[in-house]
Amino acid sequence: MILPGSAVRIKNPNDIYYGYQGLVQRISSGNAAVLFEGGNWDKLVTFRLSELELVDATAGRAKK
Repeated sequence: MILPGSAVRIKNPNDIYYGYQGLVQRISSGNAAVLFEGGNWDKLVTFRLSELELVDATAGRAKK
């Protein structure tokens, strides 16, 4: 289930953001606003929920 604060990846290959990962900021009417942060830029873009897939935000991090 995708909720605000979830890490997601864009899975629509026809979208210019395909493969990008971001954080869901808000959800309404079947759409989600996703925040992309990259270096010196931030961008908030709206996608249909069907275009998103959950990402394990802890993958690749060393466990303590």
